[in-house]
Amino acid sequence: MSISLLPKKIEDIHTLLRALDWHAAGYEVEQETQARLVIVGPVNSGKSTLFNRLHGRKLSAVSAVPGMTKGVIEHPIGPFLLVDTPGFGEVWGVDRAEIAREAAAEADLIVLLLDAVAGVRQSDHDLYTTLRGLHCPVIVVLNKADLVKKDLPWILENAEKLLGVRPTPISAQTGMGIVDGLLPAILSAQPAVAVAMARALPDVRGHIVNRIVRRTAWINALISLQPVPGLDIPILMASQTRMVLRIAAAYGESMNVSHARELLTTMTGSLLSRYLGSQLAKLVPGLGWIVSAAISAISTWGIGQAARSYFEAGRTIKGPELRGLYQRMRRLAPRRLFRRRAAEIPSSEIPQPVSPESESA
Repeated sequence: MSISLLPKKIEDIHTLLRALDWHAAGYEVEQETQARLVIVGPVNSGKSTLFNRLHGRKLSAVSAVPGMTKGVIEHPIGPFLLVDTPGFGEVWGVDRAEIAREAAAEADLIVLLLDAVAGVRQSDHDLYTTLRGLHCPVIVVLNKADLVKKDLPWILENAEKLLGVRPTPISAQTGMGIVDGLLPAILSAQPAVAVAMARALPDVRGHIVNRIVRRTAWINALISLQPVPGLDIPILMASQTRMVLRIAAAYGESMNVSHARELLTTMTGSLLSRYLGSQLAKLVPGLGWIVSAAISAISTWGIGQAARSYFEAGRTIKGPELRGLYQRMRRLAPRRLFRRRAAEIPSSEIPQPVSPESESA
């Protein structure tokens, strides 16, 4: 496995340790559904177009006339709130800029949208510095990249020199770079917004849930590398329970910790017996630890994908069918999980649940 794919922050481990408090786990997942994403940027950079693209329908006015957005436009979908702000830089826009700063100050994550056609300027650097001072994660995005294809490498290089960070190129108009660039950047900068984004944005929900599952699988692989048999079982159990809670929340389902554990048991059998193989592998130093990590990653990925299918089907998949689906997902895991890039599974490609009888036929 590639070590570069494993979590690099010790906070990941601390978060899992805190998850042993089951009530805290449920509360933290609920808090993640309240995340707030704010889109800010210079005048006419395409904020409203991106806002509408993320929602999948027109909610904010779009115009080629600079300064079309005259105040903060907020549109809640459930508990998730996207905020489109007025542009910075209008001659008459001092008050608008202050409104935008106030909106950004309340954000969990800020998307700074710049215009590739206009190029990155000193004023963009000043704005970026101001936003960084709010002590909130900031993603720098370069919109209208489709209009400057030949010059895009030079524009990105220049932007990186000026800002100290390489922007993510997208086209809010065509959707280019949204799924494979912007979403990964957002989720890497602030993983806590994943549940809220997935719940609020059905068009990209499958991609986000896949990333939640994949991230959890690699975290569990790292946990299982520790050599002492049995020590990692409570943490793995908490991690997988939290993953199921997150997936449920992403689909707008209400589920407490006991229900999540019941679903895990229905899916995989005894909560303890399913860890036996990975724990026995630890008895072989070195190679056994790696095998244990691989088993944990594969098992977690299978659970996550089966849970995704379960909630997409409206929780209609029952015991034997759910166990059969989990087993099929586990067999898919080595081909899907151990790739350098996240291999997303579209909903249309998720295998249909089959009963154990069908599996043996």
